[in-house]
Amino acid sequence: MKIRTMLLLLFICTFNTGLEADSPEDDPVSLIINTTNRIFTEVDQNLNQYEANPEALESLVRTDLLPLLDVHYSARLILGRAGRGIEDEKIDAFADAMIELLVNRYATGLLLFRSQGQLIVLPQRGELNEKLTRVRTRVKLPSGGEAPIDYAFHKTAEGWKAFDVIVEGISYVSTYRNQIMPDVQANGIDSVVARLTAGELEVAE
Repeated sequence: MKIRTMLLLLFICTFNTGLEADSPEDDPVSLIINTTNRIFTEVDQNLNQYEANPEALESLVRTDLLPLLDVHYSARLILGRAGRGIEDEKIDAFADAMIELLVNRYATGLLLFRSQGQLIVLPQRGELNEKLTRVRTRVKLPSGGEAPIDYAFHKTAEGWKAFDVIVEGISYVSTYRNQIMPDVQANGIDSVVARLTAGELEVAE
């Protein structure tokens, strides 16, 4: 498995549980710490179940991921200028298709990150900015080194929401925008959503 793929799994790991933590008072660093504590505990306590039944882990991700992500905003960013003028309903359909892509691709990889000691959350740098606040973390690699992962948050009416992850300087949103935006411009969003949903559109990490 590619190292960037493994690191991107932490985008799912960090935000697939933690509904209790999602309140307007929680700051982004606390959300990261609280939710990673819970996900690693959950996987540790039910490791045999998840190893025997990966679909159970996929269900966990699908059920609990969405409340902590601003998927509509991420979808808009991924579509870029190709999303201008597209109805909200179609943006939502595209966001749902992207979430399913991530869930299907990365859910079983959560088993690779079941140790809390693999993640170091760095202190908040500067004041919180409601438009963009980055939470810096470091992931311990099997080789013994560390890789930087930054989580991008913004403040919404429902509290702080994550909308992007930057793995070793490479943005998840930008990576997918570079592949998907030209396709939407050439073939339309309906075609892209249909092919994503059917698994016919190959999107590289």
